[in-house]
Amino acid sequence: MSAILKFVRYRSAFVGSVIVAIYCCLAIFPGLVAPYSPLDQHPIDRLRPPNATYWLGTDEFGRDQLSRIIYGARNSMGIALSSIAIALFFGTVLGMIAGYFGGAADSIIMRIMDMFFAFPSLLLALFIVTALGPGAGNTILAIALVYLPIFARVARAPVLTLKEREFVQAAVLIGARDSRILVRHILPNLLAPLIVTATLALSWAVLTEAGLSFLGLGTVPPNPSWGSMLSDSKTLMEFAPWTTIFPGLAILFCVLGFNFLGDGLRDVLDPRIRA
Repeated sequence: MSAILKFVRYRSAFVGSVIVAIYCCLAIFPGLVAPYSPLDQHPIDRLRPPNATYWLGTDEFGRDQLSRIIYGARNSMGIALSSIAIALFFGTVLGMIAGYFGGAADSIIMRIMDMFFAFPSLLLALFIVTALGPGAGNTILAIALVYLPIFARVARAPVLTLKEREFVQAAVLIGARDSRILVRHILPNLLAPLIVTATLALSWAVLTEAGLSFLGLGTVPPNPSWGSMLSDSKTLMEFAPWTTIFPGLAILFCVLGFNFLGDGLRDVLDPRIRA
């Protein structure tokens, strides 16, 4: 309860949680909010500015911008959440193995992670998707591989200290299996930094997915994605700016929401900051 009260006291964290909750509701229940299908075309209403019928205007095919942004939340956030979940799971496993066993396992795993770190995130994701082909599945895999080393390092660092602690050494002395020690004694102590890192990584994943979709390598058209909507509207900015502004704002507030939420969780879960 004290952690919840402390979380609420941070205004930015509270705002971030509200923003993320709104986006999650839109992504889970887009059909309950969107006034039209994102694929419905109304040629007679093409490039209409925001009005009472189309609150955020229409694009060059007469598709409702609001509906496409809402359904785009499902695609963009779905890819981001799936990729970070995969990166979190495998990165944590690899980091725990490297930190706990050390030696050759540590050297091999971390040198492979260093190879991934040698490339800029978007460039590496672009290379992977180009090799595998566009599509949601390949985009999820690419983003997961890009951010996997981050979780491996976040998990490994505290394990190096935790394995020398008395409660771990006691478990070793009584003959507990390594898998049990890792899951029951070490993993719970990693949850706080992993949760904070995952929350912040979601904002990076949203940007990465938007960048790939902007380049035509993410969500396959005509399915809506914030990045692909920006790409489609880049030639319309002068005489139909709403086609660019609103998808850009959707990305902006989503990233801000995850960043605010991650900062708030860090302040609540970090024992060095606790009052």
